[in-house]
Amino acid sequence: MSQSASAPRSSGPSTPDSPRPPSAPGPDSPWASSGVMFAGVVLLVDGILAVVKGIAGIASDAVYTRISNYTFKFDITAWGWIHLILGVFLVLVGWGILKGVAWAWGVGLALAALNLVANFIWLPYQPLWAVISIALDTFVIWALCAHRVKPVI
Repeated sequence: MSQSASAPRSSGPSTPDSPRPPSAPGPDSPWASSGVMFAGVVLLVDGILAVVKGIAGIASDAVYTRISNYTFKFDITAWGWIHLILGVFLVLVGWGILKGVAWAWGVGLALAALNLVANFIWLPYQPLWAVISIALDTFVIWALCAHRVKPVI
């Protein structure tokens, strides 16, 4: 009888060195790696569109719907400046993620979360656009959390 070269697996709880189950995508899975590339592109494009949305809000108050009784009611010009500033940062971080800069992952997570909250508050002004942005920000957060950043040092 020949013996196997590998040690038998125990039926106990998995250890950090044990392989992941086949159904759980690992941090180096193609989905997570491709997701990071997509996350960078989404942040870049969402940032450009936020800049355009901000310029439209600053240029004319009649572009977006006026809300009378809303808890988070801001002037449309104020929303324009919020989207413009957030959009510039989203473009920079999206570009950083596409270039593979390590700091862009953490900043991208924070900005995607901030953009998600801003779009949630923005819901009554542009509901469809806000829901699409929230969904994309959720995917960006997942993609950046699922991908392991390789340490530089």
